[in-house]
Amino acid sequence: MTTTSAQTSPTAPPGRSAPPAAVRASRTGRLLALARAELILLVRNKTALFNAVVLAPGLVAFLALVGGNFFGNDPATAAASIVATLLGIALLMVVYYNLTTTFVARREELVLKRLITGEVTRPEIVMAYAFPGLLITLAQLALGYGAAALLLEPVAVQNALWLLAALAGGTAVFALLAVASSGLTRTVETAQLTTMPMLGIAMLFSGFTLPLQLMPDVVSQVASWTPLHPVVALVQHGFGTMRPDGTVASGDLVDVAQPLACLAVWALIGLAATRRWMRWEPRR
Repeated sequence: MTTTSAQTSPTAPPGRSAPPAAVRASRTGRLLALARAELILLVRNKTALFNAVVLAPGLVAFLALVGGNFFGNDPATAAASIVATLLGIALLMVVYYNLTTTFVARREELVLKRLITGEVTRPEIVMAYAFPGLLITLAQLALGYGAAALLLEPVAVQNALWLLAALAGGTAVFALLAVASSGLTRTVETAQLTTMPMLGIAMLFSGFTLPLQLMPDVVSQVASWTPLHPVVALVQHGFGTMRPDGTVASGDLVDVAQPLACLAVWALIGLAATRRWMRWEPRR
């Protein structure tokens, strides 16, 4: 007589595995529960809420009044460039840096160790912890876009697909890089040092702090393959506005092939780095 060792669940009779729909519902429930817990902690963090609500329109107002000439004479182009700048800063500070410190803190408090001994999977933990950062980024973009439209000029979206690709791809890349960086970070305080190289390189070669056409050709080619530059380029293509080099971001698939490929490469790098350096137990 043969026996089967199928996994049972509360929704399936003994000896039978749970149907795929039940498994998906269970995973979704775990993910939402963990994300909700992190969101509650975010709501209790008054500093994070203040940054989410005030930082975006305040930064847009500052850039519109002080740095308007840097973004160009066309108000629509300036508005689109400011939104790209806002998204870049949000990905660096809200997603990358904050998520790095979150994982370090949860690891040292043994939260991660307890989570992985239960039913929740490691990808679910990463997605749940990245969820509050994504919400803050969306809030900042919405408020920043409204402030840019009010202070400068409303800018029409020419291709929403590239804007979604910039947001989703950028969030995924910097979330993976944050998880990898947390494995190299002993304490929350030292995160300022371990994240500094990525923050500096990404911001310097992103295209919103220093136009790439001002750099030597070799440097500009290398800069176009840094992790934040494709996000800025996709935002420009999504709005279809004039870029700093004087060309129009058409949004054609041929023009966005390089930024999309760059995001894919960095997603693979982030995934490999996460598997190599991520730690789920305290460093000793």
